[in-house]
Amino acid sequence: MLFRNIRKVVKYSFYSGVTIGGTVVAFKYRDGDYDSLAIVRLSRAALTAVNIGRTYQSMLYSREWDKASKEYIQAKSDAHTIGAAKLLELCKANKGVYIKVGQHVGALDYLLPNEYVQTMRVLHKDAPRNSLEELYEVIREDLKKDPEDLFEEFDSEPLGTASLAQVHKAKLKDGSEVAVKVQHHFVRKNIKIDLQWMEFIINVMSKVFPDFQMQWLVDETKKNITKELDFLQEGKNAEKVSELFRNYTWLKVPKIYWEYSSERVLVMEYVTGGQVNDVKYLEKHNISKPDLCTKLGDLYSHMIFVTGFVHSDPHPGNILVHKDPQDKDVSVYLLDHGLYAQLSDKFRYHYSKLWLSIIARDRDKIRVHAEHLGIEKELYGLFACMVTGRPWDAIMKGIDKSGPSSDEKTTFQNEIPNFLHYVTQCLEHVDRQALLVLKTNDLIRSIEYSLGVQERMCGFLVMTKCCTKSIYNLDYKNSSSLVKKQLLNLKYSWSLFVLYIYGYCLYLRNAVRLYS
Repeated sequence: MLFRNIRKVVKYSFYSGVTIGGTVVAFKYRDGDYDSLAIVRLSRAALTAVNIGRTYQSMLYSREWDKASKEYIQAKSDAHTIGAAKLLELCKANKGVYIKVGQHVGALDYLLPNEYVQTMRVLHKDAPRNSLEELYEVIREDLKKDPEDLFEEFDSEPLGTASLAQVHKAKLKDGSEVAVKVQHHFVRKNIKIDLQWMEFIINVMSKVFPDFQMQWLVDETKKNITKELDFLQEGKNAEKVSELFRNYTWLKVPKIYWEYSSERVLVMEYVTGGQVNDVKYLEKHNISKPDLCTKLGDLYSHMIFVTGFVHSDPHPGNILVHKDPQDKDVSVYLLDHGLYAQLSDKFRYHYSKLWLSIIARDRDKIRVHAEHLGIEKELYGLFACMVTGRPWDAIMKGIDKSGPSSDEKTTFQNEIPNFLHYVTQCLEHVDRQALLVLKTNDLIRSIEYSLGVQERMCGFLVMTKCCTKSIYNLDYKNSSSLVKKQLLNLKYSWSLFVLYIYGYCLYLRNAVRLYS
């Protein structure tokens, strides 16, 4: 039965590919860009879906297994590894939206099988690149000038390539060093058909393999991709976050050169530094890893719980650090402002309440606030694990008592695939605002692990303060009674005092651990 379903996927995939692709083939072929042909892209995607399906069919679903056996666990891991490799090959070949989805998969550290996450993570730094002439053509079309008239110098080697664009160092005629972000020429041509076809494949595969319910990923990509394609909006986001956090003297956001920018070209101040997870760079420049993680925790806690304006792509390539010998403090450069989540007051209130309920180990309140975020009653525990990145046992012992260990992370990642069906149920039904927040949480956690400071709980205290502040602000805003407002003030002041005592105890514990 399963294999008949797969054969149907093949049949209808090719019929759809030929029908849709045939309408554009004549136009695309004149450009000489074989990979832009719709029929090529659709057929390639269809074949990949079929091949992944056959992999699972032959390795997992063709026999009965004892799902607790080592043999089954190994076979499942092998199938995931092969499937992930095939998906990576498709993303690299079709580029554009496929790379973007692959990067999203690579960021879901605790939510998808580890084999897929680790395989797709290479797309954050190894996306396909365009030729210099292809970039120049986009600049000419958008800015109506030859690049030679705009730039004194333009490096041929990119500083970085991503799913939608690549960045090159250049020098303006006035001598200013800049970073020039140019959108890939093929992205807008293929985006609509790519999204439709990707949605079709995921819908079919979810029927063949019920554990893989990924419609939420398509919905998120469709909602966010148009925002990320508008580089003028990215420039506005950069200026907005710079203004919101102007008191964070260590936070730097590159200046935007508006006169050289358009929807597909963004010219920014050129900055240098090491990636936030580059341990050798941090040690060479005497940058404190705990202090750095505390700063990031402070920044993102205020974004999520207080301002509601959240930079939603904090992978290491988008956070640079810099410190000269004469500098007292490190500078943190926040890059790539194309994707921001704007969280509603209602979401921030219940998400803050959820975190404080988790810290208090209050099952009833965890369930109540998880339900307010769209989670079914029986899945509140799993959702709490997804939010914190901690096993349920650790939550019940108290996540304020100790930070996550590397062994705990390994155990968690090994167990999550056993609950994949329920994980995808959570992702399908949760308030869509939570999806970008979960992704952001995972990326920040991965930075902490890469720096080896996860057990120090660097950002835990400031996150708890931000949750408390968010709830206080929203309750105070919605209260019309002077008496109630005074009670809220007293309650908030007491909470800050308790957190001060807790912070001092945490400081002493870390000091003892450091010198023991």
